Amino acid sequence: MYTLDTRGPVQDQIRALPPDAVPEFDRLREALESAPWDGDPYLADKPDSPMRTRPFGTSGLATYLILEDQRRVDLLLVQWA
Repeated sequence: MYTLDTRGPVQDQIRALPPDAVPEFDRLREALESAPWDGDPYLADKPDSPMRTRPFGTSGLATYLILEDQRRVDLLLVQWA
């Protein structure tokens, strides 16, 4: 298991999610705590990079950084279109 860090500006992005996105975000949170490497590389030319993206729901995208040595995932950006 990984610890998910949502401190900083990303807190405002999470709070701004529409109500129907909250259950989808909760599922994303569980996925990031158990299997963060399943996300897509942030940069296609660096497939092993610890910076990843992962879609959630119908219109969400999360960008995050995996700190493997600490078993921590830093959530950097949450977007909902």
